[in-house]
Amino acid sequence: MTVVPPSAGEPRRPDGPRNPGDAWVIAPSGEKYWGRFGAAGLLAFDPERGILLQHRVSWSHFGGTWGLPGGALHAGESAIVGAVREAQEEAGVPDGSVRPRFTSVLDLDVWSYTTVIADVVRPFEPVISDPESVALEWVPVDEVDSRPLHPGFGSAWPVLRELLDVRPSLVVDGANVVGSVPDGWWKDRAGAATRLASRLDGLSVSAADLGVGGTTWFPEIALVVEGRARGISAPAPDESVELLPSGVVSVVDADAAGDDTIVAEVERRVRAGQRVVAVTSDRELQDRVSAVGASQVESAGWLLGTFDAAR
Repeated sequence: MTVVPPSAGEPRRPDGPRNPGDAWVIAPSGEKYWGRFGAAGLLAFDPERGILLQHRVSWSHFGGTWGLPGGALHAGESAIVGAVREAQEEAGVPDGSVRPRFTSVLDLDVWSYTTVIADVVRPFEPVISDPESVALEWVPVDEVDSRPLHPGFGSAWPVLRELLDVRPSLVVDGANVVGSVPDGWWKDRAGAATRLASRLDGLSVSAADLGVGGTTWFPEIALVVEGRARGISAPAPDESVELLPSGVVSVVDADAAGDDTIVAEVERRVRAGQRVVAVTSDRELQDRVSAVGASQVESAGWLLGTFDAAR
């Protein structure tokens, strides 16, 4: 590949200095891609209003089309942070207004583009905050296809649209997972459960492990605790990482038998339309959650392996 900065007559963020990532990557075949370190865009989804789309200014790449707020990543920047930063720069997306649900990565070897699909958790009105947008609009999902779309977004949209209806969640048998590691948990069951809840906060799971499309997911998680672990608090959102997925763990206290509470939580989430993954190594409980509609049943070892993979 070849890295080529924009030409003098090709404006890019004219009100500020260029970042080293603001450069063209030219593949050996001649295709041209923006972003020396790759690029990312934010697909903000509001169930009431639809998708936030950007009408691109004429001088930009594929100017005049509609696409997602986004752009070149900075060196060492994660795709999620980069996508939200770009959306803030281009559309005034406020801190804490979206929560990433999953990512979808187009990897061309010489260059990659990551779409960050995020749910709007605090409704906001977009603001044109740099020269790259002609307009910003919330477009109903059923009307996105009617716009002249950026070719990259247009080719990805059919799959992304289908995945908007997918909501994986994990229901975790806390006692079973904690008890699978002989680290002295029996001396402080509440402390061990609290540490597990902290590890679950913002957990990323590969799409392959969930049996769904996309690349990486940040599922909602219900941690069911019992006995002396009851009463622990769910992890509080970390204000220092406002742009990262956090605060999706809920703690469910089992008033009586833990297994019954786990089955009830799985059943509740299945009725709500979620794709539920139950996590327990208890064979009898595995059968029970499968019977009430769990899409997937995984062992405590699977979850521990997911922690390792997410490091």
